[in-house]
Amino acid sequence: MTPFHLAFPVRDLQETRAFYHDVLGCTPGRSSETWTDFNLFGHQMSAHLRKDMQPAHSAGSVGKDIVPIPHFGVVLMMDDWKALAAKLEAYDGTDWIMKPSLRFEGEAGEQATLFIRDPSGNALEFKGFTSMDQVFAT
Repeated sequence: MTPFHLAFPVRDLQETRAFYHDVLGCTPGRSSETWTDFNLFGHQMSAHLRKDMQPAHSAGSVGKDIVPIPHFGVVLMMDDWKALAAKLEAYDGTDWIMKPSLRFEGEAGEQATLFIRDPSGNALEFKGFTSMDQVFAT
C-alpha cells in the first residue's frame, strides 16, 4: 500500500500540532509559518493555516448512522483501533461526534468506527477491521 496525501484547513497551527502529535500520536514532519505535515498512521497529512475557515455542516447516512460530510480518517487493524479508541476515551478534551461503536455487525464489511473533531472542527473517522479483506467486502 502506498500512503495518501491530504491537505486540510486549520485555524491555528499550534493547537493543531498539539492535537495531532500529543493526542493522536502523529509524528510531526516539515513545517512553516503557514502549514505543517504529520504522519497519520503512515499517511501524509498537511495542515494549512486558514484563519477564515468555516467548519462544514453537511451530513450523510451510513447504515443507521448520520455522519459528517466531509470527513477523513484511517482504516486500522482492530487492535490498533481499540488502542486509539481507549486513548481518545481517556482524553477529557475529545470532541466526540460518534463514540466507538460496531457497524454492520455480522455482515460483510463489519467494522468498528468512531468520529471526532479536531480543534479546527475537521471531522475524522477511524475504522477498525479484524481483517483488511473486509475493507471492500460486499
